[in-house]
Amino acid sequence: MSIPESQNAQLQSVEQRLVSLKKRQKHLMWFATTSLSLCILSIFTLYFQHDIAFGLFGLTSETKQLYFPAMMNLDLSYFSSDSDYIFSLFKWIGWLILKFFGSFFAAFILVSILKHFHFFKVRFKSLVLRFVAWLLCFILVWTGMSFVQYDLKDKKEKAYAELTQYDQNIQQSKIAQYLQNSNEDQYVKAYLLAQTALLHKPADLATAKPYLQMLVDAERQNPKFDQYGFRPEQLWTMQQQVYGKAITPVAQSVKDQVKNAELIEKMMQYVLWTIFSLSLVIALFLYLISSRLKTRIFRIEQSL
Repeated sequence: MSIPESQNAQLQSVEQRLVSLKKRQKHLMWFATTSLSLCILSIFTLYFQHDIAFGLFGLTSETKQLYFPAMMNLDLSYFSSDSDYIFSLFKWIGWLILKFFGSFFAAFILVSILKHFHFFKVRFKSLVLRFVAWLLCFILVWTGMSFVQYDLKDKKEKAYAELTQYDQNIQQSKIAQYLQNSNEDQYVKAYLLAQTALLHKPADLATAKPYLQMLVDAERQNPKFDQYGFRPEQLWTMQQQVYGKAITPVAQSVKDQVKNAELIEKMMQYVLWTIFSLSLVIALFLYLISSRLKTRIFRIEQSL
């Protein structure tokens, strides 16, 4: 074999190794990105762990949803939410995760497409301009997906949201106006108006307290209180929010659910912190290896 042929064979061998190293480096970067995404997701889930754990048992630390009692003459079923709070929470979290990762990866794709144009190719040589372009693409995609998310809300959901809205006085709310013109039992009205006040942003504790006190007195004095069909979990939530603890037997009847929710919350916290720590270490480790491979690839390319 002649010297040129030998050199050519060596060159081909080096190029093949170079291609293999580039593939390995890309795979490592993807794994590092995946680990980092898992790390971010675990931190994000930690923020909602309390709501998720308690929501699994139909509990919330604050009033999140309006529940209609079984013993009710006025038909407001059109305004009732088809799903409970935990389902709504998961749906909202799902949309948030979808928007984040969708915008994150779509921004990279858009930037890579823009690189094919000479105008952007020249300017993207600057790392700062490339990051600004990525950030603008991220915001653009996020805005578009947010528009789709809120556009999918049907009229029923909007009507449900408007039912409990008011500015200063609870009598301004649509539900208060409905109840004022109805012959509902006073305790049914108190149950609904207490929830409405606590659903207000911020929670209208001063308005809710008299209505809730009426329910507390009714539970202690009215032997037929159970027939109203008031949700024990909701009574527990309202009493926790107003009094800081459950003070009536019906509200206290969910104490086992509360204990189980607290146990699951602790378990979730332990698991999520473990996932966060491991995924962060793995992401950093893979990133360092990928960076070294990238440096090695650069040196090989320079020597060719």
